[in-house]
Amino acid sequence: MAKGYNLAIAGATGAVGQEMLQVLEKRNFPINNLKLLASSRSVGKKITYKGTEIAVEELGTNSFKNVDIALFSAGASRSKQFAPAAVDAGAIVVDNSSAFRMDKDVPLIVPEANPEDIKKHNGIIANPNCSTIIMIVPVFPLHKAKKLKRIIASTYQASSGAGAQAMIELEEQSKQILNGEKANPDIFPHQIAFNLFPHIDVFQANDYTKEEMKMVFESQKIMNLPELRVNCTCVRLPIFRAHSESLLLEFEDDITPEEAREILENASGVTVTDSVKDNIYPMPITASGKDDVLVGRIRKDISRNDNKGLSIFIAGDQLLKGAALNAIQIAELL
Repeated sequence: MAKGYNLAIAGATGAVGQEMLQVLEKRNFPINNLKLLASSRSVGKKITYKGTEIAVEELGTNSFKNVDIALFSAGASRSKQFAPAAVDAGAIVVDNSSAFRMDKDVPLIVPEANPEDIKKHNGIIANPNCSTIIMIVPVFPLHKAKKLKRIIASTYQASSGAGAQAMIELEEQSKQILNGEKANPDIFPHQIAFNLFPHIDVFQANDYTKEEMKMVFESQKIMNLPELRVNCTCVRLPIFRAHSESLLLEFEDDITPEEAREILENASGVTVTDSVKDNIYPMPITASGKDDVLVGRIRKDISRNDNKGLSIFIAGDQLLKGAALNAIQIAELL
C-alpha cells in the first residue's frame, strides 16, 4: 500500500488551488492529512474533498507543522513570505508562482522534460509559467531527437490566466456589449470582450513583457540550453480557458513533418490532433479539461531553403497542465 503524505495547499480557494484539489482526487494522490490554507477572509470556508468537508485555515508562518509537501498557488508575494517557513518546518514546497523560478538553487520542472533535476532541490521546487509548460511538453521530445536552436512563439492566452476575476470581467463585458452598453475594463488594461491585445504582465526595459521574458528564460533553464534563442509575443484573447501557441522551430538536424508527427505521437503528455482535410487541429475548446497538450498544423517552414524548420500549433489547458497538474506531477515525482 502506498504511503500517505501530509499535504497542504496554500491558496486553496483560488482557481489553481481548486484545480489542484480536483487533480489530487482524480489521480488518487496518497494523502494522510490535507490542510487547506488561504487568506484571512476565507477562514472557516468549507471545501469538500473526497466527500469530506475541510475548513480553510489562515495561511501563516506556523501553518506547516508536520506537513510533508506544500503546494503553493497563492501568488509570488505570498510564496516569498511563507515558503521559507514551510521549508523550515520540514516540508518540501512545490511553488506555482514566479517567486523562485530563476533562482539557480531551485529546480524548474516539467516532468516530461527534466524530471532528474528534481533531485537538486533544497526544499523548494518551482512550477514553470503556464505558457512555458504548454510549449515545453511537445517541443522537448523534438529537441531530444533533432537539437533545437531557436523558437519563435506567438501565444493566444485565455482570460482565466489572469485569475478568476478576469473571467468574470470577460463575462460581464460580453453581456454589456451585447446589451448595447459600454464595456468597463477593470482587471484588464483594455476591453477584452470581442477584442484581443498583445499585453500580458508588465512591460520590461526591452519593450517585451514579463510574460514573454518568462518564456525565454524558463525554456533555457528547463531544457538546459542557455544559448537557446527564443522570441515571443504573448496575446490575451476573449476566451475563458486553455492557451494556444503558434511555434516556429529551428533545429540543428533535418526534420520532416512526418518525422515530427511520429516523435510527437510517441511523446508523453502529447496528443497529436492534426488532420487538415477534416478541419481537425488544436483549439482551446477541445484542449479544455484535457491533461495532454494538443499538437497540430505540423508543417515545414517554407521560408527556409533547407529541412531544419518546423511550424506547429498547440493548445493546452493552462489551469491543468499549465499549473495544477504539473505541480501534482512534481509531487508524484517526490
